Amino acid sequence: MNETTIEIVKKSENDKVIAFAGNPNVGKSTLFNVLTGMHQHTGNWPGKTVELAQGYATSKKNSYVFVDLPGTYSLMAHSPEEEVARDFIISEEASATVVVCDATALERNLNLVLQIMMLTPRVVVCVNLLDEAQRKKINIDIEELEQKLGVPVVATSATHEKGIDELLEKIDIVTQTDYVAGRQMLEKLDKITKEPDEKRRIELIIGRAAATAFQVTTYDNENFDARDRKLDKLFTSRLTGIPIMILLLFLVFWLTIEGANVPSEMLAKVLFSFQDVLNDIATWMHWPAWLQGALIDGVYKVVAWVISVMLPPMAIFFPLFTLLEDFGYLPRVAFNLDNAFQKSGACGKQALSMCMGFGCNAAGVTGARIIDSPRERLIAIITNNFVPCNGRFPILITIITLFFVGNKNYIGNSLVAALILTGTILLGVMMTMLMSKILSKTILSGMPSSFTLELPPYRKPRIGQVLIRSILDRTIFVLGRAIKVSAPVGLLIWILANVTIGNMTLLAHITTFLDPLAAIMGLDGVILMAFILGLPANEIVIPCMLMGYLATSSIVDYDSLGQLKVLLIDNGWTLLTAINVMLFTLFHWPCGTTLLTIKKETGSRKWTWVSFWVPTLIGVICTLTTTAIWKLFGL
Repeated sequence: MNETTIEIVKKSENDKVIAFAGNPNVGKSTLFNVLTGMHQHTGNWPGKTVELAQGYATSKKNSYVFVDLPGTYSLMAHSPEEEVARDFIISEEASATVVVCDATALERNLNLVLQIMMLTPRVVVCVNLLDEAQRKKINIDIEELEQKLGVPVVATSATHEKGIDELLEKIDIVTQTDYVAGRQMLEKLDKITKEPDEKRRIELIIGRAAATAFQVTTYDNENFDARDRKLDKLFTSRLTGIPIMILLLFLVFWLTIEGANVPSEMLAKVLFSFQDVLNDIATWMHWPAWLQGALIDGVYKVVAWVISVMLPPMAIFFPLFTLLEDFGYLPRVAFNLDNAFQKSGACGKQALSMCMGFGCNAAGVTGARIIDSPRERLIAIITNNFVPCNGRFPILITIITLFFVGNKNYIGNSLVAALILTGTILLGVMMTMLMSKILSKTILSGMPSSFTLELPPYRKPRIGQVLIRSILDRTIFVLGRAIKVSAPVGLLIWILANVTIGNMTLLAHITTFLDPLAAIMGLDGVILMAFILGLPANEIVIPCMLMGYLATSSIVDYDSLGQLKVLLIDNGWTLLTAINVMLFTLFHWPCGTTLLTIKKETGSRKWTWVSFWVPTLIGVICTLTTTAIWKLFGL
């Protein structure tokens, strides 16, 4: 595995570097964004910061570079991210450290505060989420806490941007050359440091944190977390946890399918009708036929298809997924699946990286950094592609709509489509666990490790921020990447479809060559070629299929699903073809971006190739088996 390093980029030589530390899920990234004006992705689940963000802020006295360190519960652990946090805090780079704490769980958070104070006295304790504490009637005496710790303490509410100026003032204080921290707590920590037994040392730190929190915290309502406990009984119980998880997955897919059908068709009609305008412009400008064909029939139509198929579902799916994330539900998914992953020889944290894969498998691969064990991290990376990313959802939804439920916009059809899609996703999850088990018994053998997973409090999602973040940070970003990839691939397909060798185009030569292998997989050469050309991004697989099938060597105005189904059936598609396309969509090689990310994360060509071939071989085996069974029973 590659080691994480920190390279500080200062705007001026006078910039002071401030480490931003804290437990996972204390609002650290949100506070970092408020301070620096950056829009780092924040979310209500542990381990969100898997890369080190840097931002800039200026107080009345100084200019600062803030470094957002990975969330950690301890500096005594051994994961790469926690080692980076510890090493950076004690390095000469950091002028001071801001430790962000959760006001609703001060005792647990003070463990990290005390550990950092054992390394450096230049600490500012930021008690965040004060608004939540007030709602739960938890009172913290900030002045008393500051006196007990002997370092500056400030109360903040990052979501309401309260306490930010005070925080900067406190940072100004601890970065002064003549700053001296209070000695009472530091002397107690010095004694703990001299304790030779690590286990005893940890017990003393926990005891000191508990005593300090008890002295400064009062509760007007002892049952402040009663609602959370009731919800957890529902969401995490053995009886209802898994069924509710599946039901929520189904609901998200149903809302996505039901809401995206009409906008997709409308968008397709608008974009494809604009082709006439482009052709008129090209004719008026006297473009040569080859240039007009390449740019309009090749590039534009592929891009138009990608936009019309991807944008509406993503604009619905990402906000819904982000709402669940903000609500605090996703860590409960990891909790529910922990036992299953343990039995598969993997780590329960793999459920979190798997959830990230629904948005983007490359993000899921990067998210595997939250897994401490290198062996289990590799398992998570290799199997992450078994859950479909946003680029594969449109393929699955299109095939399900065309061949399983019909393209009429009836609510019953969308319910059945969502049910089939949910079943497909669950198949991917089960394959993830099966392959994790096989890998843990073969090339990545070992015992599964235990881990501590914080179940954060349930929080009311911030609808406005959810919409902005999911549309700008996710939907537009992913769509932009797809357009960048689809444009050159559209040009390539047009060239292949229009350059002739002998009596056949290059495209026909390629598909003819692939036909024998594709046939035994229940596919055809065009489908297999489309998946190969879709290596840069899965979003372009269906446009590649269309280009391969059309005798006109370009994508015509297939602006409705009915027309698309006719085209596919005319080219030999059957129900078996549709099933195998869905299986191969679910199980085939990762996209180019994901493969590059795997290479970066593992630092190994070997594991990158393993990550390529494992899902691909599973896809080939599944389609071969399905085709053989289909023919055996004469279906």
